[in-house]
Amino acid sequence: MSNSDPLGIHAGQYQNNYTEQQTNQFTLEFSEITKSFAEAMNQGINPANPEVQELVKKHYDFVSKFWTPSKEAYKSLAMSYILPSPYKETYEAVAIGLGKYHYDAIQIWAEKNL
Repeated sequence: MSNSDPLGIHAGQYQNNYTEQQTNQFTLEFSEITKSFAEAMNQGINPANPEVQELVKKHYDFVSKFWTPSKEAYKSLAMSYILPSPYKETYEAVAIGLGKYHYDAIQIWAEKNL
């Protein structure tokens, strides 16, 4: 996985029908969501905080452009942010601990909203 592929090695499974312009927009949108999570984490905002939970909603909406996960599937995706995976590597490259922070926030959001 290259650093320019923030969606990870599985991204190709979901982007096959999109134009390069759309793919670039998705990459930008994902990067902005990830940056917002990192900023919240660096500010010490609790993952249960409504501000962070709104970021999870944005992330879920983003993921839903490619695939609509059930509660279990979305929580499972979050597991890839803390277990050895390209997703964890991507988050940890942005900020140490970001994968766990995002995982915690998703677990809370999914239990309340899915």
